[in-house]
This record gives sequence, structure tokens and C-alpha cells, in this order.
Amino acid sequence: MISAQQVSFAYAETPVLEEVTATAGDGAMIGLIGPNGSGKTTLLRTLYAALRPGSGRVEVDGTPVARLRPIELARRIAVVAQESAPELPLTVVDMVLLGRAPLRSVFQSYSREDHRKAAAALYRMGARELAERSFNTLSGGEKQRVLIARALAQEADHLLLDEPTNHLDIRYQHEILALVRTLAITTVVVLHDLNLAARYCDRLVLLDGGRVVSSGEPDTVLCPEVLEPVYGVAVRRFEEPDCVQLGFRPHAGKPDYEATPRA
Repeated sequence: MISAQQVSFAYAETPVLEEVTATAGDGAMIGLIGPNGSGKTTLLRTLYAALRPGSGRVEVDGTPVARLRPIELARRIAVVAQESAPELPLTVVDMVLLGRAPLRSVFQSYSREDHRKAAAALYRMGARELAERSFNTLSGGEKQRVLIARALAQEADHLLLDEPTNHLDIRYQHEILALVRTLAITTVVVLHDLNLAARYCDRLVLLDGGRVVSSGEPDTVLCPEVLEPVYGVAVRRFEEPDCVQLGFRPHAGKPDYEATPRA
């Protein structure tokens, strides 16, 4: 379990998070949703101690993350950040082996067991055939699979992902989240697409202006009366057999810009 309790954070004098409380239970997949600038990525970064809250606390399995040494934190939490992976001349298997680094001493070489774990992580993400390819030659969807495999190779039981479907086409968006869903580890994921969040997440935390507007199961959070004031668009809800899905349109008579007539 990983949790934020009354977490507040500010950049200089600008508040970004205000008394945010959110919990990801063991084995659950939690989605952080909300418009741009709502504090999703900032909250995620406090969960893995990249940012220190101004107030409140973050705990992993009951232990404050602020008390954990970096090596201890890496053994508990694996992260796939939004920033692009460095353009290094590494094969896919070498990239995944980097996930084993927190489990080894500085000068210790990778063992046969490390290679076995890396291969197993690639297999689990459906990317075993990519092992000898150069990471830099992969497509966006393939790179995401490999980066998640690297996180899995850490053998941490918490996985945090910041917009893992960003810049991917529809097929890869669903493939990546469906694979993550099968991992059976505690997962927190930042998502912009509410329909993907509805389909793959167990619970959602909706942020707006650095505060929690709503949290709970997708069926509870993804309601027009909740979403319309936050996103400023009209929302229509559809009941699919396996999950709720949404349609959107601008509010009538309230365009965001003046249309320019064609010449």
C-alpha cells in the first residue's frame, strides 16, 4: 500500500497541492486524473520522494518514504516517469538490466540471475523478442513496454507511471494498460484519457487546482455532475457491459475561441 495523507506542496510561493489524501491499496490500480495543472504529476512525484511535501506525509506499507534511503526506496517503488529515456547506445536487455542496479553493489557485475529476471520481465511485457535490439530503434509503444519491464526487473511491489500512454496510438494505449493491469502489484498511474481510466483502473482520484474533487470507483467519479465543473465541457455517460464510457462536447454558446471565417 502507498498513501498520501494531507499532502501539500508549493513551488516557491505557488501552491500546487493542498491537503491531498489518496491511497492505493495492495494490488490495486489507482488512476490520478484531472485537467492540465491540477497537480497529478506533482502528487505522483511526492509518492516516490522526488519532491518533499511542505506538509503531510507519504507512506509505503506504513513507513514514511522520507525515512527510506534511496536504495531502500528503489527496492519498494519502481517508476516509469514521463521524461523520455536517455538516448544511450544500449540494447533492450541492457536497458532492462538497469532495473537490477538497486539490488546490487556499485561494482558488482550482473549475475546469471539478473539476466534471468530481465528476460522474465521482458517476457511478461510481451517484449522478449526485442532483447537484442537497440533501444533507440524501437517504436514508442515498444519503448514503453521495455521501460515497464525495467521497472518490473526491480522486483518492487509498487509501480508508479506518469502518463504511460502519452504519444501512443489507440492500440498501444490499450495494450500497455491491459498489460499493466495483469501485473497484480500496487499501481498508481497518471492518465489524461478518462475512458482509459474507466476501463483499467480500480479506483480514481480526480484533482482540480491541487485539491481532491472526488475519489472512489470509476462508476462514482466519472459522472457528468462531477466532471463538467472540472473540465468545462458537457459530458455524456454511456453504460458499457464492462465499464462506464464517456462522450464530450463543448458547452453550447461558450466557445473557447472565436472561429475565423475561411477566405
